[in-house]
Amino acid sequence: MPSIRQSFLIVFFGCIGLILTALYMQYQMDMAPCALCITQRVFIVLVGLLALIASLHNPDKLGRQIYCGLGALTAILGGLFSARHLWLQSLPEDLVPACGPDLEYLLDTFPLMEALDVLLQGDGNCADVSWTLLGISIPGWTLVAFAGLMAINVWQGIRSK
Repeated sequence: MPSIRQSFLIVFFGCIGLILTALYMQYQMDMAPCALCITQRVFIVLVGLLALIASLHNPDKLGRQIYCGLGALTAILGGLFSARHLWLQSLPEDLVPACGPDLEYLLDTFPLMEALDVLLQGDGNCADVSWTLLGISIPGWTLVAFAGLMAINVWQGIRSK
């Protein structure tokens, strides 16, 4: 079984793999990310950074539990955005919200808090299912990844050295 420090590094490299996959889909498969996709990427990066910091810090039991609690909480929040994204994808066409402006326009035009509010709600662009694997769309697989990251963080927080 890997050490606590090694497990944190595994989480970090797993998050790097997820982000590299997203970038491959964006730049090689020409799949432009919607607002909720970008939000989910941010939470993957945050979980990975927490794991990297925890690995470098190599804290005692209380510190490890704090890092793991923050990592699990971040994964849960990211999972909520994945679930919202899946919900938007499951709506019938007549109930899908209208498509909104792109991220650059939002950040240039609106105050930051309003832009974030619009961004986090998602829009009609988020309802498109452009790729599936085994019948599961990208936010579905991202939700699976967040569940795994949350479970690893919980396990890290309760296991003994």
